[in-house]
This record gives sequence, structure tokens and C-alpha cells, in this order.
Amino acid sequence: MPPDFISNLYVFILAGFVGFEVIKRVSPLLHTPLMSLTNALDAIVVVAAIIIAGRHETPLTTALGAIAVAASFSNMVGGFLITDRMLRMFKSGRSKQS
Repeated sequence: MPPDFISNLYVFILAGFVGFEVIKRVSPLLHTPLMSLTNALDAIVVVAAIIIAGRHETPLTTALGAIAVAASFSNMVGGFLITDRMLRMFKSGRSKQS
């Protein structure tokens, strides 16, 4: 295995643990703003996955890039739908008149 792969894997695993610990300690009141932020970050991941898939270096990187595009795109769309539904729950039933 090339040393770049090992260091990238190490950073990925560390980022996963740090992200899990940060998200685990978030107050439920902050869930909707945090969800919106993670959706925006996931949009960046979609762009990066498209770049990786479009390089066509090896069939493996192209396949993994395509899987990353599909997974992050579905996560992003689902996150926006859930956030929208949560925000609609907090709106009042009556319309405000000016």
C-alpha cells in the first residue's frame, strides 16, 4: 500500500471519530441548524466525489467515486427534506397578516 493511502485512511478515521464525538454532544435544540450545516458540507462532498469519479485514473477509483456521488447526494437530499419537514413543524397554523 502506498504511504499516501495509509495517511489518508488515518485522517479519514480520525475525522470520523472526531465528528461522531462532536455530533453526539450537540443539544437537541441545535439539531436543525446543525443539520442544515451538514447538508451544506455534504454538497461539497458531492462536488469532490464528482471530481474523483471524473478523473478515470483506475476503474476502482471511478467506481468508488460513483458510489460516493450516489451516497452523498442521497444523504444531502434526504437531509434537506428532513430539515424542511422539521422547520414546517415549528411554523404556526395561522397565517400572519400585515
